[in-house]
Amino acid sequence: MKKEAGILFNKALNSLILSIEHFNRPWDKGRAEAVLIFLDHSFEMLLKSAILHRGGKIREKRAKQTIGFDGCIRKALSDGTVRFLINEQALSLQAINSLRDAAQHHIVDLSEQHLYLHAQSGLTIFREILKKVFDRDLIGLLPERVLPISTSSPKDIASFFETEIDDIKKLLKPRSRKHVEAFAKLRGLTILEGAIQGGRLQPSNSDLKRISIQIQSGQSWDKIFPGVASIEFTTKGYGPSLDLRITKKEGIPVHVVPEGTPEAAVVAIKRVDELAFYNLNLTQLSEKVGLTVPKTLAIIRHLNLYSDPDCFKQIVIGKTKFNRYSQKAIDYIKKELPAVSMEKIWAQYGTRRKAKTTMRE
Repeated sequence: MKKEAGILFNKALNSLILSIEHFNRPWDKGRAEAVLIFLDHSFEMLLKSAILHRGGKIREKRAKQTIGFDGCIRKALSDGTVRFLINEQALSLQAINSLRDAAQHHIVDLSEQHLYLHAQSGLTIFREILKKVFDRDLIGLLPERVLPISTSSPKDIASFFETEIDDIKKLLKPRSRKHVEAFAKLRGLTILEGAIQGGRLQPSNSDLKRISIQIQSGQSWDKIFPGVASIEFTTKGYGPSLDLRITKKEGIPVHVVPEGTPEAAVVAIKRVDELAFYNLNLTQLSEKVGLTVPKTLAIIRHLNLYSDPDCFKQIVIGKTKFNRYSQKAIDYIKKELPAVSMEKIWAQYGTRRKAKTTMRE
């Protein structure tokens, strides 16, 4: 491991242990804030270490500072040379980061179940990244006295949110004078919704007021938080080895939000017509960019379009897999063509024989 990556790795592990320590403390003063701050810091250090370990860069050209948390997630999710995150992991990480931001800079009140959900899913992701990128097991890196986070997890998303909404309703009762407390609890739920939907992660007071009115009117939680309604919790194992994941329900694809999208998170769950978005096969794409099919395939490989969810997706119909391309793939290839040498690209990629698979262009 490179020296810089190794230093970041150790910082990540130290912050994770501090997060676990604060989670298991027998008193509550500053507990939730400390768990979120240390957990968030551990992931930023781990992501940067993993990116460097895989040969990537954590500084943009001529930049004085390293990339931020969102930049790390985006690179770890969509950069073909270093990619090691999957979409659902990115959803969980951007929720943790946004909750930390609220805890550090304003007010957020998480129930024990809500804090546990993010702490345990965070520990699961940390363990998975360690194994995938560094081929190391977390249990062998923790001091013997450290007890990894482990308790009873929320049984399902519906019961969890119904309990949270009931608590908020009690705080919103007329003359209760607890609207600040209600907004603090509601902020945590709204941040989770924003992380999933890919929209604003830090809700404004007007956002919270609008949602509180919906809650008081008796509107069901799945209508108020449609993004959360599109995910589920999955658990595996028990005790110190318990894994908890936030996963998307079948049929609801996860998409990377383009960088620079106003008030957007890195990843969003959207209900879309995938065949309408990825509406080109290889022949149609080659016609649009003005190349032969073999040369189009060569530049696709050169640009690593297969790792870019904005341009490419493999769609399964029955037992057959089809490679499909979006309109963005046309723009990307046309933009890169003037700056590349097709002769060199053809020499490197054009002579490769395609392996026999059930995948169809």
